[in-house]
Amino acid sequence: MRIRKSSLMLLGLLSVLLWACGGEEVFVPKPKGFNRIELPAHEYQQLQENHPYTFEYSKHAVVKPDTFANSEPHWIILDYPDYDAIVQFTYKPLDGSPDKLAKHIDDAFKLAAKHHVKATSQREQIIELENGKRVVTIELEGEVPSHFQFYITDTTNHYLRGALYLMEPTLNDSLKPVVDYMKEDCLHLLETLNWK
Repeated sequence: MRIRKSSLMLLGLLSVLLWACGGEEVFVPKPKGFNRIELPAHEYQQLQENHPYTFEYSKHAVVKPDTFANSEPHWIILDYPDYDAIVQFTYKPLDGSPDKLAKHIDDAFKLAAKHHVKATSQREQIIELENGKRVVTIELEGEVPSHFQFYITDTTNHYLRGALYLMEPTLNDSLKPVVDYMKEDCLHLLETLNWK
């Protein structure tokens, strides 16, 4: 009788322990989240500097001269200080030369190709703008500093290339809203572009 009583007590104790353990929730770590980025409404102003081109650019950007090595006249930077991002513009006069145009177009694709080491994809397309002009865009995905590049030309006198650079080392997935916001600014800029 004693063995049975202790066996029943042991069985009862095990039942209570199993019941207590079964009621606990299993811990599952939360997936990584990204900081919420508040983006202002798009507002634009006219470029006032004396260049062979003009366009409307974001009121949240500051126009600066390009001071990188080998910069040329009429190369500018649109600096977005709140997002640690820039759009770099390189302008080249064509002087009616088809060879110059071909070289600049080739250079645009070579510069984009430098990101292939970290890019997971590259998409190129020709966009017909509402103003009748055409622009070639290059979109890169992955952990690259430049997600959006473009060039526009009148094929005889003017060539303008732009590249959006994120200076922030954060994972680029978390900066997608900033990339999309600035891409919209770039497309507005191209819609309002006029050659002088």
